[in-house]
Amino acid sequence: MAIRYNDLDDRELMYGQKSCPGCGATIAVRLALKILGERTFLCTPACCVAAVTSVYPQMSFFVNNVVTAFPATGATLAGMAAAAEMQGLEDVTILGVAGDGGTADIGLQALSGACERNDNVLYLCYDNEAYMNTGIQRSSATPYGAWTTTSPVSEDGTARGETRIRKNLFDIVAAHRVPYCATASIAYPKDFMEKVAKAKNVRGARFIHVHAPCPTGWGYPTEKTVEYGRLAVETGLWYLAEYENGKIKLNLRPGQFKPVEFYLKGQRRFRHLNGEDFNVIEEQRDREWALLGAKMKQD
Repeated sequence: MAIRYNDLDDRELMYGQKSCPGCGATIAVRLALKILGERTFLCTPACCVAAVTSVYPQMSFFVNNVVTAFPATGATLAGMAAAAEMQGLEDVTILGVAGDGGTADIGLQALSGACERNDNVLYLCYDNEAYMNTGIQRSSATPYGAWTTTSPVSEDGTARGETRIRKNLFDIVAAHRVPYCATASIAYPKDFMEKVAKAKNVRGARFIHVHAPCPTGWGYPTEKTVEYGRLAVETGLWYLAEYENGKIKLNLRPGQFKPVEFYLKGQRRFRHLNGEDFNVIEEQRDREWALLGAKMKQD
């Protein structure tokens, strides 16, 4: 669904929040609410967004917001959707906003249940690739090689950051055969907002996984959030795709990937990596894209 920036409402439905400078997560939520509008019922678990917007007695959202338990976003959304239907509310969006830890890890069971039931909810996962709100601990979305406080790096080289390959949430949610599932990036706002607009008009379970760089946890200058978001896509370490009507399609296919070190070298969490590590990451990337291509052919 094409959007025109000039047609967007000038009103802000999230402002006055206390996030770190350059926060990708709050960019994602602000843009999403620009599309969804005032008739949105929001649910957030413990996460960066809740921590910087909803600390009593102040709230930075100008829509209703339920702050729920860490693992419960999907379940709370299901209850909110049932309540809205029972009350005959029309033209409303039941929106969940949670980080990668509260989605890929702690909240995965509740999200899976909402998807399996096809509850009429929109779930937005902003992915900053670790538990940033509680001190930069690894999540299952933390990329290979990244330093976190629970995937450390040692001077003798015996500990070299995250050792596992990140979980693919897009694949997991698409496997539930939901009506709509997409990946996005705050560095591609038009693509992201068009996906939100499309999801708004779909009935049933919808999921958008948006890449949201974090200068605090990643270790780069605060003004470079959009730059690193773009580099993630240009190096092939994040892709923009949609799943709908049982089919996967790419929204952007880089003609030739930039070397991954363009993206990795400027981030403190990857500064211990060397050329051999870059080769391993590029091999992982190429396998991921090959699997994506095979799925698209099957569909």
